[in-house]
Amino acid sequence: MIKLLATWFGIGYIKGGGTIAAAVTCGLVWLLWPTQAGQNNWIFIAITILITLLGIWLGDKVEPFWGKDSYRVVIDEVAGMLVTMIWIPHNAWLLLAGFILFRFFDMVKPLGIRKLEDLPGGTGVMLDDVLAGVYGNIILQVAVLLMHC
Repeated sequence: MIKLLATWFGIGYIKGGGTIAAAVTCGLVWLLWPTQAGQNNWIFIAITILITLLGIWLGDKVEPFWGKDSYRVVIDEVAGMLVTMIWIPHNAWLLLAGFILFRFFDMVKPLGIRKLEDLPGGTGVMLDDVLAGVYGNIILQVAVLLMHC
C-alpha cells in the first residue's frame, strides 16, 4: 500500500511519471472544482496539506527500498500541483497555465528549490515540489490580478 500511494497508484512506474502525475492531478482538480471541496478553499488547502504530510511519511518509508528521492515517488508532484492551484479561479486556461508553471519550476528548480531536495527523507522529496507549486501559484495570482485590472 505504501508503494502504491507513493507512486500515486502506479503512475510513478511509467516513463515521465512526474508529468503524468501532475496532469492527472489537474484532472482531479477539474473534477473537484464543482464539489464542496472545490468550492471551499479551506477544504482544498486541507486536502493539499494532508497529501503533503502523507507524502513526507511515504517518502521516509520508501527511501530504504528505492533510494533518495526516487523517480517512482510522484505524490510530490500531486502536492505541488495542488499548491499551484490554491485560491486560483476555476478556469481551464489557468489550470493549464498552472500545470506548465509547476512543471517548469519542478524541472528547472530555480530560486532555492534545488536546496530543498537536500533535506532528509520525505521532507526533501516533498518540499521542493511544494515550493515549485508556491512559485507557480504566485505567478498565477499575479496573472489573475492583471487580468482583472
